[in-house]
Amino acid sequence: MAALRERRIIRPPARTQETDRMNATGAPTTLSMFSTDPSDPLNDLRMSERVRPLYEHVKRFIAETVEPMAEKYEALGANRTGEDRWTYAPGQLDLLEGAKAQAKKEGLWNFFLPDSHTGQGLSNLDYAYIASELGKSPMASECMNCSAPDTGNMEVLERVGTPEQKVKWLKPLLAGEIRSAYAMTEVHHASSDARNIATSARLEGHEWVINGEKHYISGAGSPRCKILITMVRSNPDAPSHQQQSMILVPKDTPGVKIMGAMHVFGEDHAPHGHMHIVFDNVRVPKENILLGEGRGFEISQLRLGPGRIHHCMRSIGQAEKALTLMVQRGVAREAFGKKLAWLGGNVEHISRARIDIEAMRLMVLKAAKAMDVLGNREARIWVHMVKAMVPERVCQIIDQAIQMHGALGVSQKTPLARMYAMQRTLRLADGPDEVHHLVVGRQEIGHHESLSEEMNATMVWRS
Repeated sequence: MAALRERRIIRPPARTQETDRMNATGAPTTLSMFSTDPSDPLNDLRMSERVRPLYEHVKRFIAETVEPMAEKYEALGANRTGEDRWTYAPGQLDLLEGAKAQAKKEGLWNFFLPDSHTGQGLSNLDYAYIASELGKSPMASECMNCSAPDTGNMEVLERVGTPEQKVKWLKPLLAGEIRSAYAMTEVHHASSDARNIATSARLEGHEWVINGEKHYISGAGSPRCKILITMVRSNPDAPSHQQQSMILVPKDTPGVKIMGAMHVFGEDHAPHGHMHIVFDNVRVPKENILLGEGRGFEISQLRLGPGRIHHCMRSIGQAEKALTLMVQRGVAREAFGKKLAWLGGNVEHISRARIDIEAMRLMVLKAAKAMDVLGNREARIWVHMVKAMVPERVCQIIDQAIQMHGALGVSQKTPLARMYAMQRTLRLADGPDEVHHLVVGRQEIGHHESLSEEMNATMVWRS
């Protein structure tokens, strides 16, 4: 265990008033983690003053550049069939690259790397405010180089990549010149438990030989996707958390066989795609391993630090958009002599949506602040709480917006059906709800069990 602690790549935060209240094991006490003390830095959820102009700039850029471009982009790609759907229509990339170039010119680039010289140097809290705006527009994140899965992959490469790996893969990713994928989920195993990963990597001389089968590898369908960060089992005889490794696999490596797209609610999401991939004796250089053999589980926890709540941040924007569409529809249409908003329980649905959005926003901001103050590992309970809460509630809000629109709500004429599919998928893609609830519940029960043991040890019984 001591050796494992020495190998940790997620370093603890500097000592602060908050960390002084942590217990002897380095974990935050329940008092410090859920404190209502107004002087507790965890309870200061204000955006920093220096980021306010950037936040307003992002909103203007989305309205003035991204949205008009996205409308033209979608029109160019409409009605494409067959294999053409896995390429870009003439003019699409010109529009996208034009918006990206303008974002770079205006300094709206790589927000997702907190406190990093390669990004904007934003805190997680500040980025949470900006990401909620990105979530309102389907193409905003890509235009500002803040799209998943690239964000998590870039963070991994920045933190643990070798200088050579950074030059070859991180540099073009940061520049928005290529895209990437994260290959973890497997066809035949419950991959929410990383210990189940069965794709094998065997070292032969100076090469890793990889064999296995994975699916729902998001982004791997894109012709711009050039690199896969691949989770493998390299040492099945090691302790369970040291059997896994992560290896960089260029997508065009012989033996990487893309079998086709997995559908999400009947859609293949071309050209991005969620691909079914077979690794058939794939050979890559020994130097392509990240951090070292047996460090895959450790890296996965790093990757799921800030990246774990980026989707939640953007989901708040999706909920806001759904509520706006719900209200606009409710006040614009009439039935049975009343506006739809006032029929049945619709006014309550609108009320509950606003209440839930504000509750979710505060939870996500608190989780982001916890990561800033406590560090990613110590803030994991907050991360699991928002992952359990946000996608489920956003799904409910979008569902009510669909209901307000009637049949139109499930059609291609509004973004609601696509938004619902995306949010429902997050309840699996970012870890199943049950795992998040398990972590939160285990923490709560464990705390009370330890309190009970302390009380029993010190209690004086009188006859």
